Order: sequence, then structure tokens, then C-alpha cells
Amino acid sequence: MVSKNQIKLITSLQQKKFRQVHKLFIAEGVKVIQELLDSNFVLEHLFVSESILDNVNNSQKTSISEADLKKISCLATPNNCLALFKIPEANQPHQKGLIVALDSIRDPGNLGTIIRLCDWFGVEQLWCNEQTVDVYNPKVVQATMGSIARVAVSYVDLEKQLQNLSIPIFGTFMDGKNVYNEKLPKEGILILGNEANGISKNIEKLVTKRLAIPRFGTLQQTESLNVATATAIFLSEFKRATF
Repeated sequence: MVSKNQIKLITSLQQKKFRQVHKLFIAEGVKVIQELLDSNFVLEHLFVSESILDNVNNSQKTSISEADLKKISCLATPNNCLALFKIPEANQPHQKGLIVALDSIRDPGNLGTIIRLCDWFGVEQLWCNEQTVDVYNPKVVQATMGSIARVAVSYVDLEKQLQNLSIPIFGTFMDGKNVYNEKLPKEGILILGNEANGISKNIEKLVTKRLAIPRFGTLQQTESLNVATATAIFLSEFKRATF
């Protein structure tokens, strides 16, 4: 049975400052939890409302009522299980292959989807500046659907990290070159900017190639694409060019 102290701890982990203090994050649902169990992430404890995930040792598993699960869940409709995992040591970025870099992405769903897209398209590294939403935010973890286990997410001083690189730096802009007409390399950095303001001026100065997704609508009035949707299109083109 779950204790009041456990409930207090788990609900506190919805906030970044408490995740940093306790070095723990929340994962919910059988698929996400199983993906993390099969990876290098270390399980702290599992709470289940029914007999599932039998591969977890009983010493790390607690039965929980549906009512208590609702108290600790981050979801509008709670699943049948919730787990706490230890936050690992920070990933160290390195220059290899195609890298996606995020400049102040704030929406947890967007970050989670972008991590999932990196996993789908074989992008192993995702660099985020410190203004980007925390990768261990429960909504981010949920949106990755387990891909957080296979993509190395690093938080860096992005401006400093981009300086003096030997690979091309691609920025995504409304006025960039048509991505469908460009010859794209196997190695490089693809930068996507903030949902409202795009790539910041300091980062823009470091971009060596500006890319855009052309609008095909007759009226040409759509302001912009969702950043995760744009990421899918750009990654598809990068991979298609080198397939």
C-alpha cells in the first residue's frame, strides 16, 4: 500500500526543482515503463493497480488503489501503473552524424515528439539549450513513448557549443532555401527554434545554411508549422537525401 510520504514525493516530482533534488523522474503506462526497464535507466520503484510487469522484483513493486493512482498520476486519465526512475548522469555531447539542436522549445509535447522523431529517423543526439523544457518533465517522458531510452539528450550552452564546429549548421527559417531542392549531408546540425519566436538572434548568427519548408496552399496565409511537424519533414528530407 502506498504511504502518504510516497504520495507527497511522487506529486512533488512534477516540478523540476524536486526532480533535481531527488534525482528521480516519473514514467507512466506499461509501454513507456517497459521500454525504460529494457534500457540503462535504473528503476527506483513501481506502483501498480493490477497484476502486470511481472519481471519487476516484488521488493521494488507496490500495489496501489485506483483512487491513490489518480492522486499521483500526471495524466487526465491515469494508466494502471506508474514508476519512478533514477535520473542518470548528464549526457556529454559529441560531434557525430546528424544532430538535432533545440533553441528554447517550451512545450513538453513538442519536445517529447521530437525525441520520438529522432529515434524514428536514427538521430542519436539531441542538443537543447537551458531554456528548453526539461526532458524529465512527466509530459515529455509520456510523449516520447519510450524513445527517451534511445536518444541522448544533452543540455548545453548552445551558442558556445555551435562555435568552431567542422560540420555545417542548418537553421530552420521561413525565408530559408527550399529544403526539397537542397543537397543535404549525412553529418550536420539541424537547429529548430522556439514555438513563438523561432531561432534566437545569437544562434542565427552561427547558422551556415538557412532552410525552409515551402507553403503549397493557394492562399499562402498559414503563418507557420508546429515545430514537431517541421522536425518530421526536415528529418525525412535529410535521411532521404542520404538513403
